[in-house]
Amino acid sequence: MAHALGHDEKTLAKVGAVGGQALIGALDPRIRIALACLFGIVTVALTTIPALVAALAVALGLLSVSRLPPGRTLKRMALMDGFILVMLVLLPFSVPGDAIFTLWGFPASWQGLWRAIEIGLTANAAILALMVLVGSMEPVMMGHALHKMRCPEMLVHLLMFTIRYIEVLREEYLRLRAAMKVRGFRPGTNWHTYRSFGYLVGMMLVRAMERSERILDAMKCRGFSGRILLMQEFALTRRDHIFAGAICVLCIGLLALDLAWR
Repeated sequence: MAHALGHDEKTLAKVGAVGGQALIGALDPRIRIALACLFGIVTVALTTIPALVAALAVALGLLSVSRLPPGRTLKRMALMDGFILVMLVLLPFSVPGDAIFTLWGFPASWQGLWRAIEIGLTANAAILALMVLVGSMEPVMMGHALHKMRCPEMLVHLLMFTIRYIEVLREEYLRLRAAMKVRGFRPGTNWHTYRSFGYLVGMMLVRAMERSERILDAMKCRGFSGRILLMQEFALTRRDHIFAGAICVLCIGLLALDLAWR
């Protein structure tokens, strides 16, 4: 079973068109994955605020040269920030140090505040770069690139099938929830609600297993032999080398800036 890909295929991030003629979209997928990992490692290694601000500026620069819609991309970043917001708010009260103020007998420290800022900048810079470099990549293309980079084939298949069918499971969940609502179900804090949601989870598992068996049978009928082939070969170009060199120079500059501010 082979896949012929074009520049208009669905992307991982689903936030806009793939690079097309843009700089990011024209790069070799292997280079994009490797540079995303490199930038993430370097960003996590930074410990000073100026260096982290510079890393976030580099990630925003990558966003500017891609064709991802800035508004929708940054909105998704805000959704990610919602997961760590509670931790960032609690850090000033949990890290000992010089007190800024006291709230209900709990002192907030400057050290905790700076630690929260560092974590926020690190997370935003790393995730934004990952969304720009990897999130704008078609799932099958990403799986093929990971396979070419000698990642375990079983892990690559698991990743590709998860990306492909997570939306199918979501639609199945919405159908079951709609059926429960039509039958008069209204969630509350009682045993009937807990039991109903338990039945919902169980039915989701049963239907997922049945669907997976049908999908496997359909794939075997189409000649699936354990490998997903891609009718496209990767080749590094001069543009790939120049872009990779520029990112490496920026990463070295970030590390040097971090050392200078320590």
